[in-house]
Order: sequence, then structure tokens, then C-alpha cells
Amino acid sequence: MPLLLEHMELDEYCVGGKEYRIYSIYYDTVNHDVIRANSQGLTYKEKMRIRSYYANNGPDDKVFMELKKKSEKVGNKRRIKIKLKDIEPFVNDGVMPETEGYLQNQVAKELAYFLSKNKVRPALYVQYDRLAMFGREDKNFRMTFDRNVRVRRENFVFGESDKDELLLPDGFYIMEIKILGAIPLWLTSILSENKLFSRGFSKYGVKYKRDSEAKRLDYFLTDKNGNQVDFDYFDE
Repeated sequence: MPLLLEHMELDEYCVGGKEYRIYSIYYDTVNHDVIRANSQGLTYKEKMRIRSYYANNGPDDKVFMELKKKSEKVGNKRRIKIKLKDIEPFVNDGVMPETEGYLQNQVAKELAYFLSKNKVRPALYVQYDRLAMFGREDKNFRMTFDRNVRVRRENFVFGESDKDELLLPDGFYIMEIKILGAIPLWLTSILSENKLFSRGFSKYGVKYKRDSEAKRLDYFLTDKNGNQVDFDYFDE
């Protein structure tokens, strides 16, 4: 951290050098189609989530509805502000939320298209503490450090719960480098000296993989007539 701060500054939300908390709810189908597609190494990936920076929001409070896209390993995040009470009508019935400006209207249409292709519902709650910084010379160059990552598959409200499960061992961080161009030489040297190498990591993806391996996931399977069946049906 002392080396990074020679070239970077802490984000304005890291008041007094402290972390800030992020609350997210990821949406998926009952059969986990979105995260399964994202876990197959496809060239194009997308997933939807609700994000807030405050706990205990009221129905008229606004949060962010985001569509995270990744194509050829280049990430892009599109989002709108939406009232909590407008999320369910938008997701379940296609009722467009109020938006302001061309860009917000366009992103709302992209979200509506995603929802038309994927019948989703809340699937995973994720909460963590983040320390963020940006480059002094390039404000678009950012680094983030996430810790205390908590997840749960129920009680989808913003705030801690006794159902929370820690995703990482104590003392571990997720470090992410967000940059459009080449990584600065000074950072390349720091990463090399500390033997730090790039690898993919998805909070939702890791939780899905663990639950899948432990056979903790439910699936809604139907026969050709639409009747619900279990896995044994397909072995006949």
C-alpha cells in the first residue's frame, strides 16, 4: 500500500483512509442459467445485479440496477438508478422505471432486453468492504481491494444477517486492477517483485462453484408436458 500511494490517491468515498461497504443482490433464473453461462468461458458474458452503498433502504430510496458485460475479457458496466419499489414490477412484469436523460433511457432498454431473455429472480446476496484508489496522472486507472466478503442465498435485503457466509479466509483480499490501456511500468515492477499474477475471480462464480460441487443447489426440471420431475426421470 505505501508503494501504491506514491502514485495513486484514495477514492473520495474512503473517508479518513477507511473502507466503504458495498451491498449487492445478483439475479438469476431458477436453474442458475446466467451464472452457468458465465462460468463456461464464453467470449461474451453478462449478469444483472442490484447495488447499494447503504443498508436498510426504504421503498422510495434509489439504488443501482446494473448490467455487467464482458467481451474478449474487457469488462463494461451499465447501470440506472431505480427506486426499490420499482424493481419487482420491472423484473417480473416489464414495467419500465422512470429514467432521466438519453443514456439512462438506453441502459433501461438494455436491461429490459436482458430481462425479456432471462426470467430472473434474486439469487445471491453479496456484501463486502472496499478500499479504492485511482491514478494521479490517469483518473480512469483504478485499483480496488475487497475483504470481509459475505454471501447468502436468502433474506434479500441490504444489511448483515446471521445467515451470512464468509467467501474468503480471514485476512485475504481481492485486488482488482481496472484500466483501459497498458499497466504503468511502476505497477508492473511492484506486481513482479511481489510475485502477483493475474487470474479470474468472480464472487458469484466462486459461490456457485462451491454450492454446485457440494450439491447444495436446487433445479426446477420438467418433462415434455411441463410437469416437475427430478434428475432420476432423465435416467429412464
